[in-house]
Amino acid sequence: MLDGQALDRLDGIEKEYEEVLSSLSDPAVIGNADQLRTVSRRHKELDQVVSVYRSYRRALEDLGAAREIFSETAGEERAFARGEIDTAEAETGRLEGELKALLLPRDPNDGKRVIVEIAGAEGGEEARLFAKDLFEMYMHFAERRGWRTEMLGSMPSERGGFDKVSFIVDGDEAWARLKHEGGPHRVQRVPVTESQGRIHTSSATVTVLPEADPLDVNIDDKDLKVDIYRSTGPGGQSVNTTDSAVRITHLPTGIVVAMQDERSQIQNRAKAMQVLRARLLAHEKERLSAERTAERRSQVGGGGRSEKIRTYNFKENRVTDHRIGLTLYKLDRVLMGELDEVSDGLLSDERARQLAGEAS
Repeated sequence: MLDGQALDRLDGIEKEYEEVLSSLSDPAVIGNADQLRTVSRRHKELDQVVSVYRSYRRALEDLGAAREIFSETAGEERAFARGEIDTAEAETGRLEGELKALLLPRDPNDGKRVIVEIAGAEGGEEARLFAKDLFEMYMHFAERRGWRTEMLGSMPSERGGFDKVSFIVDGDEAWARLKHEGGPHRVQRVPVTESQGRIHTSSATVTVLPEADPLDVNIDDKDLKVDIYRSTGPGGQSVNTTDSAVRITHLPTGIVVAMQDERSQIQNRAKAMQVLRARLLAHEKERLSAERTAERRSQVGGGGRSEKIRTYNFKENRVTDHRIGLTLYKLDRVLMGELDEVSDGLLSDERARQLAGEAS
Protein backbone atom coordinates (compact mmCIF):
# COMPACT_ATOMS: atom_id res chain seq x y z
CA MET A 1 0.00 0.00 0.00
CA LEU A 2 1.34 3.41 -0.93
CA ASP A 3 1.91 5.75 2.03
CA GLY A 4 0.13 9.06 2.51
CA GLN A 5 3.04 11.11 1.19
CA ALA A 6 3.12 9.18 -2.09
CA LEU A 7 -0.66 9.47 -2.46
CA ASP A 8 -0.49 13.23 -1.86
CA ARG A 9 2.17 13.49 -4.58
CA LEU A 10 0.02 11.50 -6.98
CA ASP A 11 -3.03 13.66 -6.24
CA GLY A 12 -0.90 16.74 -7.00
CA ILE A 13 0.34 15.21 -10.24
CA GLU A 14 -3.23 14.40 -11.29
CA LYS A 15 -4.29 17.98 -10.58
CA GLU A 16 -1.38 19.34 -12.64
CA TYR A 17 -2.25 16.90 -15.43
CA GLU A 18 -5.78 18.29 -15.65
CA GLU A 19 -4.41 21.84 -15.78
CA VAL A 20 -1.92 20.91 -18.52
CA LEU A 21 -4.66 19.12 -20.46
CA SER A 22 -6.79 22.23 -20.29
CA SER A 23 -3.95 24.49 -21.45
CA LEU A 24 -3.46 22.33 -24.55
CA SER A 25 -6.76 23.68 -25.85
CA ASP A 26 -5.90 27.29 -24.91
CA PRO A 27 -5.54 29.40 -28.12
CA ALA A 28 -2.70 31.38 -26.52
CA VAL A 29 -0.71 28.19 -25.98
CA ILE A 30 -1.58 26.73 -29.37
CA GLY A 31 -0.38 29.93 -31.05
CA ASN A 32 3.01 29.89 -29.32
CA ALA A 33 5.20 27.11 -30.74
CA ASP A 34 7.72 27.13 -27.88
CA GLN A 35 5.06 27.13 -25.19
CA LEU A 36 3.05 24.45 -26.96
CA ARG A 37 6.16 22.24 -27.19
CA THR A 38 6.86 22.72 -23.46
CA VAL A 39 3.27 22.00 -22.43
CA SER A 40 3.05 18.97 -24.75
CA ARG A 41 6.24 17.56 -23.29
CA ARG A 42 4.90 17.99 -19.76
CA HIS A 43 1.61 16.36 -20.77
CA LYS A 44 3.51 13.34 -22.03
CA GLU A 45 5.54 13.14 -18.80
CA LEU A 46 2.42 13.21 -16.61
CA ASP A 47 0.14 11.08 -18.77
CA GLN A 48 1.67 7.70 -17.90
CA VAL A 49 1.77 8.45 -14.15
CA VAL A 50 -1.87 9.56 -14.08
CA SER A 51 -3.00 6.60 -16.17
CA VAL A 52 -1.35 4.11 -13.81
CA TYR A 53 -2.60 5.99 -10.74
CA ARG A 54 -6.19 5.83 -11.95
CA SER A 55 -5.82 2.12 -12.69
CA TYR A 56 -4.41 1.68 -9.18
CA ARG A 57 -7.43 3.42 -7.61
CA ARG A 58 -9.81 1.22 -9.63
CA ALA A 59 -7.90 -1.87 -8.50
CA LEU A 60 -8.21 -0.75 -4.86
CA GLU A 61 -11.97 -0.30 -5.33
CA ASP A 62 -12.22 -3.79 -6.85
CA LEU A 63 -10.23 -5.18 -3.93
CA GLY A 64 -12.50 -3.48 -1.39
CA ALA A 65 -15.62 -4.78 -3.15
CA ALA A 66 -14.25 -8.33 -3.30
CA ARG A 67 -13.41 -8.29 0.41
CA GLU A 68 -16.90 -7.04 1.23
CA ILE A 69 -18.51 -9.85 -0.80
CA PHE A 70 -16.18 -12.36 0.86
CA SER A 71 -17.27 -11.27 4.33
CA GLU A 72 -20.96 -11.55 3.47
CA THR A 73 -21.06 -14.87 1.61
CA ALA A 74 -20.43 -18.58 2.17
CA GLY A 75 -19.81 -21.71 0.15
CA GLU A 76 -19.08 -21.42 -3.56
CA GLU A 77 -19.71 -17.68 -3.62
CA ARG A 78 -17.15 -17.24 -0.86
CA ALA A 79 -14.60 -19.27 -2.81
CA PHE A 80 -15.28 -17.13 -5.90
CA ALA A 81 -14.84 -13.95 -3.85
CA ARG A 82 -11.54 -15.31 -2.51
CA GLY A 83 -10.33 -15.69 -6.09
CA GLU A 84 -11.40 -12.12 -6.86
CA ILE A 85 -9.46 -10.88 -3.82
CA ASP A 86 -6.31 -12.69 -4.96
CA THR A 87 -6.61 -11.21 -8.45
CA ALA A 88 -7.20 -7.68 -7.13
CA GLU A 89 -4.33 -7.95 -4.66
CA ALA A 90 -1.95 -9.05 -7.42
CA GLU A 91 -3.08 -6.16 -9.63
CA THR A 92 -2.75 -3.52 -6.91
CA GLY A 93 0.71 -4.87 -6.05
CA ARG A 94 1.81 -4.68 -9.68
CA LEU A 95 0.48 -1.15 -10.11
CA GLU A 96 1.97 -0.03 -6.80
CA GLY A 97 5.40 -1.17 -7.95
CA GLU A 98 4.92 0.65 -11.25
CA LEU A 99 3.92 3.86 -9.45
CA LYS A 100 6.92 3.69 -7.13
CA ALA A 101 9.18 3.46 -10.18
CA LEU A 102 7.39 6.35 -11.89
CA LEU A 103 7.79 8.52 -8.79
CA LEU A 104 11.56 8.07 -8.67
CA PRO A 105 13.53 11.30 -9.26
CA ARG A 106 13.97 12.07 -12.95
CA ASP A 107 17.44 12.27 -14.40
CA PRO A 108 18.13 16.01 -14.84
CA ASN A 109 19.51 15.28 -18.32
CA ASP A 110 16.30 13.66 -19.59
CA GLY A 111 15.06 15.54 -22.62
CA LYS A 112 18.47 16.92 -23.53
CA ARG A 113 20.15 16.22 -26.84
CA VAL A 114 22.88 13.60 -26.59
CA ILE A 115 26.44 13.78 -27.89
CA VAL A 116 27.95 10.38 -28.70
CA GLU A 117 31.66 9.92 -29.42
CA ILE A 118 33.12 6.61 -30.62
CA ALA A 119 36.85 5.92 -30.95
CA GLY A 120 38.90 2.88 -31.86
CA ALA A 121 40.93 1.76 -28.84
CA GLU A 122 43.06 -1.41 -28.72
CA GLY A 123 43.43 -3.52 -31.85
CA GLY A 124 44.77 -1.18 -34.52
CA GLU A 125 42.78 -0.96 -37.72
CA GLU A 126 40.36 -3.66 -36.55
CA ALA A 127 39.39 -1.45 -33.59
CA ARG A 128 38.72 1.41 -36.00
CA LEU A 129 36.54 -0.80 -38.19
CA PHE A 130 34.65 -1.86 -35.07
CA ALA A 131 34.15 1.81 -34.19
CA LYS A 132 32.38 2.18 -37.53
CA ASP A 133 30.22 -0.88 -36.79
CA LEU A 134 29.14 0.72 -33.50
CA PHE A 135 28.45 4.02 -35.25
CA GLU A 136 26.20 2.30 -37.78
CA MET A 137 24.48 0.33 -34.99
CA TYR A 138 23.54 3.54 -33.18
CA MET A 139 22.41 5.16 -36.42
CA HIS A 140 20.07 2.21 -37.06
CA PHE A 141 18.87 2.31 -33.44
CA ALA A 142 18.10 6.02 -33.73
CA GLU A 143 16.23 5.48 -36.99
CA ARG A 144 14.14 2.67 -35.47
CA ARG A 145 13.14 4.89 -32.53
CA GLY A 146 12.44 7.94 -34.68
CA TRP A 147 15.30 9.98 -33.24
CA ARG A 148 17.01 12.74 -35.18
CA THR A 149 20.77 12.57 -35.70
CA GLU A 150 23.34 15.18 -36.67
CA MET A 151 26.97 14.51 -37.51
CA LEU A 152 29.52 16.55 -35.61
CA GLY A 153 32.82 15.26 -36.93
CA SER A 154 34.75 12.19 -38.02
CA MET A 155 38.31 11.03 -38.58
CA PRO A 156 38.23 8.15 -41.10
CA SER A 157 40.88 5.46 -40.98
CA GLU A 158 42.76 3.97 -43.94
CA ARG A 159 40.49 0.91 -44.36
CA GLY A 160 37.17 2.73 -43.99
CA GLY A 161 36.77 2.67 -40.22
CA PHE A 162 36.90 5.57 -37.79
CA ASP A 163 39.73 6.77 -35.62
CA LYS A 164 36.97 8.83 -34.04
CA VAL A 165 33.43 9.87 -34.89
CA SER A 166 30.97 12.09 -33.02
CA PHE A 167 27.31 12.88 -33.55
CA ILE A 168 24.20 14.27 -31.83
CA VAL A 169 21.02 12.31 -31.11
CA ASP A 170 17.76 14.08 -30.32
CA GLY A 171 14.46 12.44 -29.43
CA ASP A 172 12.21 10.96 -26.75
CA GLU A 173 14.18 8.81 -24.27
CA ALA A 174 17.41 9.37 -26.21
CA TRP A 175 19.40 10.19 -23.06
CA ALA A 176 17.68 7.55 -20.92
CA ARG A 177 18.55 4.80 -23.40
CA LEU A 178 21.92 5.95 -24.65
CA LYS A 179 23.55 6.98 -21.36
CA HIS A 180 24.16 3.30 -20.54
CA GLU A 181 26.13 2.84 -23.78
CA GLY A 182 29.14 4.73 -22.43
CA GLY A 183 32.20 2.58 -21.82
CA PRO A 184 34.58 0.10 -23.49
CA HIS A 185 32.98 -2.23 -26.05
CA ARG A 186 34.89 -5.40 -26.97
CA VAL A 187 34.70 -7.31 -30.24
CA GLN A 188 35.84 -10.88 -30.95
CA ARG A 189 36.07 -11.83 -34.61
CA VAL A 190 38.41 -12.66 -37.49
CA PRO A 191 39.70 -9.31 -38.79
CA VAL A 192 39.75 -8.57 -42.49
CA THR A 193 43.51 -8.15 -42.09
CA GLU A 194 43.92 -11.71 -40.71
CA SER A 195 45.09 -14.20 -43.34
CA GLN A 196 45.02 -17.35 -41.17
CA GLY A 197 41.46 -17.10 -39.84
CA ARG A 198 42.39 -16.45 -36.23
CA ILE A 199 39.93 -14.65 -33.96
CA HIS A 200 41.24 -11.38 -32.54
CA THR A 201 39.93 -9.30 -29.65
CA SER A 202 39.76 -5.55 -30.16
CA SER A 203 37.94 -2.69 -28.50
CA ALA A 204 36.39 0.70 -29.07
CA THR A 205 35.25 3.27 -26.54
CA VAL A 206 31.89 5.01 -26.50
CA THR A 207 31.40 8.27 -24.62
CA VAL A 208 27.88 9.58 -24.08
CA LEU A 209 27.35 13.18 -22.94
CA PRO A 210 24.28 15.37 -22.48
CA GLU A 211 24.54 18.47 -24.63
CA ALA A 212 25.38 21.39 -22.38
CA ASP A 213 23.52 24.66 -22.62
CA PRO A 214 25.87 27.66 -22.92
CA LEU A 215 24.43 28.85 -19.58
CA ASP A 216 25.46 25.55 -17.95
CA VAL A 217 29.16 26.07 -18.63
CA ASN A 218 31.06 29.33 -18.37
CA ILE A 219 34.01 29.33 -20.79
CA ASP A 220 36.47 32.22 -20.73
CA ASP A 221 38.01 32.91 -24.14
CA LYS A 222 41.43 33.43 -22.58
CA ASP A 223 41.30 29.80 -21.39
CA LEU A 224 41.11 28.59 -24.98
CA LYS A 225 43.91 27.85 -27.43
CA VAL A 226 42.52 27.70 -30.97
CA ASP A 227 44.54 26.15 -33.80
CA ILE A 228 43.47 26.38 -37.44
CA TYR A 229 44.80 23.85 -39.93
CA ARG A 230 44.01 22.06 -43.17
CA SER A 231 41.61 19.10 -43.01
CA THR A 232 43.17 15.68 -43.54
CA GLY A 233 41.76 12.30 -44.53
CA PRO A 234 42.95 8.70 -44.11
CA GLY A 235 46.72 8.46 -44.27
CA GLY A 236 47.12 12.18 -43.62
CA GLN A 237 46.37 13.46 -47.12
CA SER A 238 44.77 16.87 -47.40
CA VAL A 239 41.06 16.84 -48.23
CA ASN A 240 40.51 20.59 -48.32
CA THR A 241 42.28 23.47 -50.00
CA THR A 242 41.61 25.93 -47.18
CA ASP A 243 42.61 26.05 -43.53
CA SER A 244 39.14 25.28 -42.15
CA ALA A 245 39.81 22.57 -39.54
CA VAL A 246 39.69 23.76 -35.94
CA ARG A 247 41.32 22.35 -32.82
CA ILE A 248 40.35 23.92 -29.47
CA THR A 249 42.31 23.24 -26.30
CA HIS A 250 40.82 24.18 -22.95
CA LEU A 251 43.99 25.12 -21.08
CA PRO A 252 42.78 24.67 -17.46
CA THR A 253 41.65 21.07 -18.05
CA GLY A 254 43.72 20.05 -21.07
CA ILE A 255 40.58 18.92 -22.92
CA VAL A 256 41.10 19.01 -26.69
CA VAL A 257 38.36 19.00 -29.34
CA ALA A 258 39.01 18.97 -33.08
CA MET A 259 36.51 19.36 -35.94
CA GLN A 260 37.21 19.29 -39.67
CA ASP A 261 34.15 17.97 -41.51
CA GLU A 262 32.63 21.34 -42.40
CA ARG A 263 33.99 23.56 -45.17
CA SER A 264 33.76 26.62 -42.99
CA GLN A 265 36.12 27.44 -40.13
CA ILE A 266 33.18 29.09 -38.34
CA GLN A 267 31.04 25.96 -38.59
CA ASN A 268 33.84 23.70 -37.35
CA ARG A 269 34.48 26.03 -34.43
CA ALA A 270 30.78 26.07 -33.49
CA LYS A 271 30.63 22.27 -33.48
CA ALA A 272 33.88 22.03 -31.52
CA MET A 273 32.44 24.36 -28.89
CA GLN A 274 29.31 22.19 -28.63
CA VAL A 275 31.42 19.17 -27.77
CA LEU A 276 33.76 21.14 -25.52
CA ARG A 277 30.85 22.43 -23.42
CA ALA A 278 29.50 18.89 -23.01
CA ARG A 279 32.92 17.54 -22.03
CA LEU A 280 33.51 20.34 -19.54
CA LEU A 281 30.13 19.73 -17.93
CA ALA A 282 30.92 16.01 -17.65
CA HIS A 283 34.42 16.85 -16.35
CA GLU A 284 32.98 18.98 -13.55
CA LYS A 285 30.49 16.27 -12.57
CA GLU A 286 33.28 13.69 -12.51
CA ARG A 287 35.39 15.98 -10.34
CA LEU A 288 32.58 16.36 -7.83
CA SER A 289 31.92 12.62 -7.93
CA ALA A 290 35.62 11.90 -7.31
CA GLU A 291 35.47 14.00 -4.18
CA ARG A 292 32.69 11.77 -2.85
CA THR A 293 34.31 8.43 -3.70
CA ALA A 294 37.91 7.54 -4.39
CA GLU A 295 36.84 4.37 -6.22
CA ARG A 296 35.02 6.16 -9.02
CA ARG A 297 35.91 4.90 -12.47
CA SER A 298 35.56 7.04 -15.57
CA GLN A 299 33.07 6.08 -18.26
CA VAL A 300 35.60 5.10 -20.86
CA GLY A 301 38.28 3.56 -18.65
CA GLY A 302 41.46 2.62 -20.43
CA GLY A 303 39.68 1.12 -23.40
CA GLY A 304 41.64 -2.10 -22.92
CA ARG A 305 40.44 -5.49 -24.05
CA SER A 306 40.02 -6.71 -20.46
CA GLU A 307 37.84 -3.70 -19.58
CA LYS A 308 34.45 -3.95 -21.15
CA ILE A 309 30.78 -3.26 -20.61
CA ARG A 310 29.73 -5.38 -23.58
CA THR A 311 31.22 -8.07 -25.80
CA TYR A 312 30.30 -8.71 -29.44
CA ASN A 313 31.29 -12.24 -30.56
CA PHE A 314 30.81 -12.68 -34.29
CA LYS A 315 31.55 -16.42 -34.46
CA GLU A 316 28.75 -17.23 -32.02
CA ASN A 317 26.48 -14.38 -33.21
CA ARG A 318 26.45 -13.39 -29.53
CA VAL A 319 26.30 -10.10 -27.66
CA THR A 320 26.75 -10.01 -23.88
CA ASP A 321 26.19 -7.03 -21.61
CA HIS A 322 28.37 -7.79 -18.60
CA ARG A 323 26.71 -5.30 -16.25
CA ILE A 324 23.36 -7.07 -16.19
CA GLY A 325 24.48 -10.55 -17.30
CA LEU A 326 22.35 -10.43 -20.46
CA THR A 327 23.38 -12.61 -23.41
CA LEU A 328 21.57 -12.58 -26.76
CA TYR A 329 22.38 -14.82 -29.71
CA LYS A 330 21.33 -12.31 -32.37
CA LEU A 331 24.34 -10.07 -32.81
CA ASP A 332 23.50 -9.57 -36.48
CA ARG A 333 20.16 -8.01 -35.52
CA VAL A 334 21.64 -5.96 -32.69
CA LEU A 335 24.13 -4.43 -35.12
CA MET A 336 21.16 -3.49 -37.30
CA GLY A 337 19.83 -1.39 -34.43
CA GLU A 338 17.70 -3.91 -32.52
CA LEU A 339 19.08 -2.70 -29.19
CA ASP A 340 15.74 -2.45 -27.38
CA GLU A 341 16.09 -5.68 -25.42
CA VAL A 342 19.51 -4.62 -24.12
CA SER A 343 18.30 -1.08 -23.50
CA ASP A 344 15.18 -2.28 -21.64
CA GLY A 345 17.31 -4.53 -19.44
CA LEU A 346 19.65 -1.68 -18.51
CA LEU A 347 16.73 0.65 -17.73
CA SER A 348 15.09 -2.02 -15.55
CA ASP A 349 18.36 -2.59 -13.72
CA GLU A 350 18.75 1.14 -13.12
CA ARG A 351 15.19 1.37 -11.78
CA ALA A 352 15.69 -1.64 -9.50
CA ARG A 353 18.87 -0.14 -8.05
CA GLN A 354 17.12 3.19 -7.50
CA LEU A 355 14.24 1.47 -5.70
CA ALA A 356 16.67 -0.56 -3.57
CA GLY A 357 18.54 2.60 -2.67
CA GLU A 358 15.30 4.33 -1.80
CA ALA A 359 14.28 1.41 0.41
CA SER A 360 17.63 1.12 2.23
